[in-house]
Amino acid sequence: MKFVDEVTIDVVAGNGGSGCASFRREKFIPFGGPDGGDGGRGGSVWALADRNLNTLIDYRYARRHEARNGEAGRGSDCFGAAAEDIVLRMPVGTIVRDAETDELLAELLEADQKVLLAKGGDGGFGNLHFKSPTNRAPRQKTPGWPGEAKALKLELRVLADVGLLGQPNAGKSTLIAAVSNARPKIADYPFTTLYPNLGVVRVGPEQSFVMADIPGLIEGAAEGAGLGHQFLRHLQRTRVLLHLVDLAPLDEAIDPVAEAKAIVAELKKYDPELHAKPRWLVLNKIDMIPAEEREAKVKDFIKRFRWKGPVHCISGLTREGCEPLLRAIYEYVAEQKAPPIPERDPRFDAEA
Repeated sequence: MKFVDEVTIDVVAGNGGSGCASFRREKFIPFGGPDGGDGGRGGSVWALADRNLNTLIDYRYARRHEARNGEAGRGSDCFGAAAEDIVLRMPVGTIVRDAETDELLAELLEADQKVLLAKGGDGGFGNLHFKSPTNRAPRQKTPGWPGEAKALKLELRVLADVGLLGQPNAGKSTLIAAVSNARPKIADYPFTTLYPNLGVVRVGPEQSFVMADIPGLIEGAAEGAGLGHQFLRHLQRTRVLLHLVDLAPLDEAIDPVAEAKAIVAELKKYDPELHAKPRWLVLNKIDMIPAEEREAKVKDFIKRFRWKGPVHCISGLTREGCEPLLRAIYEYVAEQKAPPIPERDPRFDAEA
């Protein structure tokens, strides 16, 4: 299924039904009085976060969504029927903006969250509504109110705890396939990943976190090289970034330090806030380096890269070093999710 993370749609709520001006007509009842009912409410348009969806492909071609109008009121005290609402199911993590003003209207951050996109118009009043002791034969009625119509821009940002960042062929897809239930395409050429992949990593019973893999980033992405910054938005909701570096590139002319610095520079160009997120350095493919040379090569990389944060050496292919990395990630994510401990009121200490 094609991955679509940006679409523009039109939503139109239904108009309210018109009220009715009618009078009771029965034999031997000369003054029956007004009996015109109110119009029915028009249908509204809602958005519903669905945990089973992971793309906006449903709205790529179905661009216009209209709710029905409410029924008009009728005589004999009959009120018009309200129209049914329509519900648009969207992936969790969808952002809804006004396409004209770019105003943020809603964020679907939890499963089954429901948000009103366009409100249906209320029904008009029939002449029964205007009956009073001083106005016993009202002939007034009102039309229904129009429903809202909006052009909306939908943008999907996947919800993940951990995001993988790195050059093409750094081993991101291999890692997420080794530690989670995700099954991305893996090959020995760059840009095999063309859209984000999500995987649930289980560390123990009832201990898990979500990992996101995005297409590789290369130098010059800000100017449109490779896939550019198209998918970096999917890392903005993560709690920690794993910067994967291929420590043993097949081409000896490639300098892993230069490639790692290029990734950091592109990240800063795209979004300073994303660049400021907690970032861990993960040196991958250590299985391709002789055991006696690994320590020296790792120390040389860290020294030239001038890195002072957390460092993990792994092999996504053989899973060497993966278990300590996953345990450290889970503990960090769990700590971030835990609610803050409330401070003790100093008045209790004074009383003691």
